[in-house]
Amino acid sequence: MGRLQGKVAVITGGNSGIGLATAKRFVAEGAEVFITGRRQEELDRAAESIGAGVTAIQGDVSRLEDLDRLFDVVRETSGRIDVLFANAGLGSFEPLGAIEEASFDLTFGVNVKGTLFTVQKALPLMSTGGSIILTGSTTGSTGTPTFSVYSATKAAIRNFARSWALDLKGTGIRVNVLSPGPTETPGLKGLAKPGGEDAFLQGFATEVPLGRLGHPEETAAVALFLASDDSSFMTGSEVFVDGGSAQV
Repeated sequence: MGRLQGKVAVITGGNSGIGLATAKRFVAEGAEVFITGRRQEELDRAAESIGAGVTAIQGDVSRLEDLDRLFDVVRETSGRIDVLFANAGLGSFEPLGAIEEASFDLTFGVNVKGTLFTVQKALPLMSTGGSIILTGSTTGSTGTPTFSVYSATKAAIRNFARSWALDLKGTGIRVNVLSPGPTETPGLKGLAKPGGEDAFLQGFATEVPLGRLGHPEETAAVALFLASDDSSFMTGSEVFVDGGSAQV
C-alpha cells in the first residue's frame, strides 16, 4: 500500500521539472493524478512517461476558463480532490529600471492569480483532511538581483498559505508552502543565456551550502510528505528543500 493509496491529486505545471517528478512519485504511491500544462506536446510526453494512473489536461492557470475545464474533468471523473499541488509558475530576469509591463503581468498572472484561482476553484472538491501545497521559493525570503518580480510573487504565495490556513480553520483542509532552492529543472535552465548554461548552473551551485543543485525528485519526496497523513498536524507552514541556501 502506497502512502497515497486511493487518493486523488491535482498537480498544475505537471508537465516538467518538479511537477512531473511529483506526479510520478504520487502515482507510484497509489494516487490517481491529474496534471496540467500550457504546452500540449510537452504535456503528452509527460503523461506517456508517467504511464497509467495519470490524466493530462492542457490549460493555462492564469485563464479562469481553463481552470473551470480542469476541475469539471476532475469532478466528472473522480468527484473529489484529496491533494492539490498548485505548482505552475514562471519568471524572468529583469533588473529594476528595465522591468516591462508585459513580463510583470505574465509573472503575476501565472504565479499569483493562477495560484489563487487554482485553489479557490478546487476548494468545493477538496475533501476533509485534504492537503493543499503551494510552490514557493527561497527567493520569497531573500533578496535576488534582477529577479524581484518573481521573488515578489513567491512572497505573496507565502502569505497566501498563512492567511488561507486561517480561512480554512475548521474545514480539516491543510495548506502549506513547499519552497525549493536552485533545482535542475527545464525552467531554471531556460533562464540561462544561449551557450552559457553550464556556467549559469554552476554559479547557483556554488552558493548552495551543500555545493550542488537540487534534483526535482528530492523536492517531490517532500511534496509526498506534505500530501500524506505524515504531515497531518501542519498548516500555514513553509518547508524548504534548498540545500541550505536560504537558511545560512
